[in-house]
Amino acid sequence: MPIKVLVVDDSALIRQLLSEIINNEADMLLVGAAPDAFVAKKMVQEFKPNVITLDIEMPKVDGLRFLEVMMKACPTPVVMVSTLTEKGADATLRSLELGAVDFVPKPKLGVAQGMEEYRSVITEKIRMAAHSTLSVPTQSRASQHAAMRYTGSEKVIGMGASTGGTEAIKDVLMHFPKNAPATVITQHMPPGFTTTYARRLNILCEIEVSEAKGGERLLPGHAYLAPGDKHLVVERSGADYRIALSDAPRESGHKPSVDVLFNSLAANAGANAVGVLLTGMGRDGANGLLQMKQQGATTFCQDEKSCVVFGMPKVAIELNAASYVTPLASLADAILDTLESIGVGTRL
Repeated sequence: MPIKVLVVDDSALIRQLLSEIINNEADMLLVGAAPDAFVAKKMVQEFKPNVITLDIEMPKVDGLRFLEVMMKACPTPVVMVSTLTEKGADATLRSLELGAVDFVPKPKLGVAQGMEEYRSVITEKIRMAAHSTLSVPTQSRASQHAAMRYTGSEKVIGMGASTGGTEAIKDVLMHFPKNAPATVITQHMPPGFTTTYARRLNILCEIEVSEAKGGERLLPGHAYLAPGDKHLVVERSGADYRIALSDAPRESGHKPSVDVLFNSLAANAGANAVGVLLTGMGRDGANGLLQMKQQGATTFCQDEKSCVVFGMPKVAIELNAASYVTPLASLADAILDTLESIGVGTRL
C-alpha cells in the first residue's frame, strides 16, 4: 500500500512543490494539500493519512497548536517543515516535544541547485515517519540517584542519536544528578539548532548543558553537545579529557557523526567510558559503539519498543556492540547504576 501523505502549508508555492515531489514517488500517494489548520483537520478525518508534512508558521492556528490538538485526537506521524532560524529552531524543538517525528527545512524556492537533494531528504523522512513509533512526551519522574556516591572525574559518558533523539536525550539527561559524570553528545541536527537545543536542555536539567566550543576540560555535572556542523572528539590531556572540534568530512554520512565521537572515546577513554546509542535512522554510531565495547567500555542501546526509529541501535545490536539493551524509561538509572556499582559494568 502506498504511503498516504497530507501536505499542510499556507504557501501555495510550497504546497505545489511538495505535492509534485510526493506525486513523483511510486510508493507515495498525495491525499490532499491544505492551506490552513481548519482544512487540514477535515482532511485528517476524511483521508486518515499515514504521514503529514506540517508548516510551523501558519495564519489563524499555527502548526504547533494544530499538532498539539491532533496528537491527542488522532495521533499521526508528522514531519515538520521549519525555517532555519533561531525562532524556527525553538518552535521545531517544541514540535518534537509535542510528538512530531522529524523536521526538514523549508525549500529555497527558485534555487534549482540542491532541489534534487531536498527531494531525496524529504521523501526519505516521509518513508521513515511512516514506519516510526510515535513517542510519548517525557514525563517528569524522580531518578533513584538524587546524588551519586561516585564523584570522580575519570569517567565519561558518550551519547549519540538521530531521529527521535532530541526527546530521548532529554529524557536521560533530565534524570542525571548534579554530580553525574561528564557527558558528551552527538545528535544529528543542523547548525543553530544545536545552540537552541543545548539552551533548552540546560533549563530542564540539573546538570549544566552547553554546546561545545572546543578546548573544554570535561567536568562532572556537565554535558557538552556537538555543534551542528562540527564533529566532537574527546582527547586525552594528561589526567584529563578535553573536547576538540573537527571540520573533517562527513563520517557515516553525517557531520557531526556519532561514530567519530565513539571512536575517540574508544581510543582515549577505553574502559573509563560508557557508550549510549539511542533512536535514529541509519547506522551511524554502531561501529563506534563496537570499538568502545572492544576497548572495555560498557555500552547501552535503546530497545526497539521505546525507539522512534530502531535503526542505529538495531545495527549496533546485530554487531554485538551492546553490553545492555534497555528501555528508555530505565536507561538513565541503568547507566548510573553501572557507574556507581562496579565502574565499568558487567560484561554480557
